[in-house]
Amino acid sequence: MIVMKFGGSSVANADRIRHVASIIKAYEKERPVVVLSAMGDTTDHLLEAADLAVKGTVDIHKVEQLHRDTARELGITVPAIDELLSELKTLLTGISMLKELTRRTRDYLVSFGERMSVRIMASYLSSGGTAARFYDAWDIGMVSDSNYMSAELLDEVWENIPKALSSYAEGSQKEIPIVTGFIAKDKKGIITTLGRGGSDLSATMIGAAMHAKEIQTWKDVDGIMTTNPQIVKEARPVPEVTYEEAQELAMFGAQVLHPRSMIPCRKTGTPVRVKNSYNIESPGSLIVESHTGVRPPVTSITTVKDVTLIDIQSSRMLGASGFLAHIFNQFLKWEISIDVIATSEVSVSLTVNTKKDLTGLMEDLARVAEVHAKKNKAIVTIICDASHSSHILEQAFAALSKNGINVQMISQGASKVNISMLVESSEAEKVVRILHEALFA
Repeated sequence: MIVMKFGGSSVANADRIRHVASIIKAYEKERPVVVLSAMGDTTDHLLEAADLAVKGTVDIHKVEQLHRDTARELGITVPAIDELLSELKTLLTGISMLKELTRRTRDYLVSFGERMSVRIMASYLSSGGTAARFYDAWDIGMVSDSNYMSAELLDEVWENIPKALSSYAEGSQKEIPIVTGFIAKDKKGIITTLGRGGSDLSATMIGAAMHAKEIQTWKDVDGIMTTNPQIVKEARPVPEVTYEEAQELAMFGAQVLHPRSMIPCRKTGTPVRVKNSYNIESPGSLIVESHTGVRPPVTSITTVKDVTLIDIQSSRMLGASGFLAHIFNQFLKWEISIDVIATSEVSVSLTVNTKKDLTGLMEDLARVAEVHAKKNKAIVTIICDASHSSHILEQAFAALSKNGINVQMISQGASKVNISMLVESSEAEKVVRILHEALFA
């Protein structure tokens, strides 16, 4: 058995659904369980409809047109879509009457995207002679806590999923399960969403619980790349990375599985393969617990732009215990995540996402230290075997120095698989190209 996960762009319209269906059919002998996201921009359209409803207007035109047109182009009739659209209209009517959208109601609202997506795919596969059955996530035991918009799956899903899919696993059920990603239900039976990386988490949770041969996540590139091919055209696929390396890649800008989605497969050692839906013959990149062959010194180079550098210094705290604890408590208070950090006895330099409002945080930090924020920075990260860090840094800095690039901060991750450096955002892509040429030549 394998698990195949396709994101929203993969099922964005009738043509893409036909293509994904052909991929599923090609792997039919592998006994796939398929996990789907909502079609294209459906989630955005649902949220737009909610905004209109809060203002008193009920309009499902964009959502309805996409799904009805898609069904018509595919030549299928999906009565379940009519039922969901009617349910959606009723929900939006309720929102328009109350003039508010709670977190709980928002989760219920966005769930319609995934629910309609799996019904269309299952109907289309079945119409072409490939038996398929749609499942909402709770049909296979996806139970979460009640932290709406960012729910966590409960431990009982490890037992629920194998029970729900036992007939398919044993071979008595022939229909391929087409399952909603991203959503679940809490103990009270209320729909929840799993937050960032939710569809990836759905797929890895199913794969790990079923002890699948592998979990496949299908994208539009030949797997994990040595860097972003839009920046460096010579970028090439990386055959194999570890879970730890993949997590670091995702944290620092690469379009890989979300770090939290790695947790289930790490627990069982279930491999994850990143595949190209436009190049089905490509083996893709395999994510495993540890390298099966010789570990390369450098795996990949990533970048994150629009970063703010915060410098914090306080001579008053020289030798005083609790300086860092106080600093970190302010970030906790304002719910602001730190990306990269470098520290000394009385100073801290760290980076945060520029999109966050830092006003309150800066005011609190200024009470105990001198604080400066510098915007328009970028983090460039080398995912590597840090046991070779001296040699890697020697090559990297020689190349950067030759090209007149000034690195403003450097940090080696505790995981020992990444080295991050801070540069001007305007120089980020140039830095990536320089490092890629120096380290992958």
